[in-house]
Amino acid sequence: MPGNGLLRTKSIERSIRDTDEPNSKLKKSLGAFDLTVFGVAVVVGAGIFSVAASTAGNMAGPSVSLAFIMAAVTCGLAALCYAEFASTVPVAGSAYTFSYATFGELIAWIIGWDLVLEFAVAASVISKSWSSYLAEVLGLAGADLSPVTTVGPVTVDWGAMFIAGLITVLLVAGTKLSSRVNQVITAIKVTVVLVVIVVGIGYVNPKNYTPFIPPAAPSAGADAGATGLDQSLLSLLFGGAGSTYGTFGLLAAASTVFFAFIGFDIVATAAEETRDPKRDMPRGILGSLVIVTVLYVAVSLVVTGMSHYTTLKDRPDGSSATLATAFADHGVTWVAGFISVAAMIGLMTVVMVLIMGQSRVLFAMSRDGLLPKAASKTGERGTPARATAFVGVVVALVSGLFDTNVLAELVNVGTLFAFAMVSVGVIVLRRTRPDLERGFRTPFVPVVPVLAVLACLWLMINLTVFTWVWFFVWLVLGLAVYFAYGRRHSVLGRRQAEAGREEQPVEAG
Repeated sequence: MPGNGLLRTKSIERSIRDTDEPNSKLKKSLGAFDLTVFGVAVVVGAGIFSVAASTAGNMAGPSVSLAFIMAAVTCGLAALCYAEFASTVPVAGSAYTFSYATFGELIAWIIGWDLVLEFAVAASVISKSWSSYLAEVLGLAGADLSPVTTVGPVTVDWGAMFIAGLITVLLVAGTKLSSRVNQVITAIKVTVVLVVIVVGIGYVNPKNYTPFIPPAAPSAGADAGATGLDQSLLSLLFGGAGSTYGTFGLLAAASTVFFAFIGFDIVATAAEETRDPKRDMPRGILGSLVIVTVLYVAVSLVVTGMSHYTTLKDRPDGSSATLATAFADHGVTWVAGFISVAAMIGLMTVVMVLIMGQSRVLFAMSRDGLLPKAASKTGERGTPARATAFVGVVVALVSGLFDTNVLAELVNVGTLFAFAMVSVGVIVLRRTRPDLERGFRTPFVPVVPVLAVLACLWLMINLTVFTWVWFFVWLVLGLAVYFAYGRRHSVLGRRQAEAGREEQPVEAG
């Protein structure tokens, strides 16, 4: 595009041709089953054991199951758009690559920067969570050993660093190998979830579902008097009475439990490593989302049926209720240890897929020159070993040395923004490139993409003002990096400068 080049687009054909470069070519080894397992692996984590209970107690009551459905509908609408893009543009990078082909380089950079926020930060948060479960398991085993130690003035979570390092080694060894490990662990944790659901059903009391949507109540505990930066943006704009129960509580809960779905879009980052992306990408994306939605709704119904929502509120010491809390209320104490072991095992696959997704986004941005080219080199096994190692080291350091709780709040807003842009991109690409062969077509365009955007925006405005402030700070930092490095080293920019004109898409046929 003439002018400053900020909106220059990279054609679909050019993106696909770049995947054949000898030194940055990924090995195609994944099928629909592998992709579905990746999606289930990254979504089904500690959240299924804790988010449902704590959100029911503090925000939505029994209607937390509706909150999961609302979040799932948003993800489902976005998933239909992701499926079309991933089957049409089978290139690593997910939303970043899709945006480069539709909105141009600057927007693509912003989306890529958002994905860093989603994948790398989420991997750090989950690594630290894994370490917490490790501490519980060690305590149950009678071992006097803590995964957190103090070295001088620094507190080091060696458990979080260990799991991030182990997973990185597996990913560098090869995508197919990590996929097999992933399949085994995912099968174990899904089995555990099903066992917990079956056992829990026996303790369900239908009376606990009343009232299904509790009347709005003043916030308590840490959320007391939620005003200013602490309240949701929607509540601030419309003068809501906070987000404890009632309608505002249900809506805020949907935005909160959305975190439990984060990661299904990672399936799209593996498009370049899929043997038949036109067929397998839609199956992997949509199939994994359906499976995890059923599991989440089932767990939320069980936990709120076992314990009245008022018993699931945060404790005075700041601890949150979990699925184990509901079983403890009925004297089934063995479940606490069972859940801790299952969660620790399950979180390994979450960290694995998050690091894999982040390394593929970094790989794609590096191949385009927006980040140092060294990260786009592939090893003998056909994996982006350098990018994976770099992401693994960053995740290990962040999770091992920093408090990730504040950063975790930013993941939702960045992900929803990326979802919205991909949905808009489907409409744009249908108009600009109707000639492209699409392995999967999003139904009812533009209705479905528009609904996806509206659903994402709706969940975004139910996030706290504090989250929005830090999101804009993150975007400003990203823009500074782009103008200081990415814009000047852009491969597409150099190609256009050498050609003396904007790159034109190759005619189909």
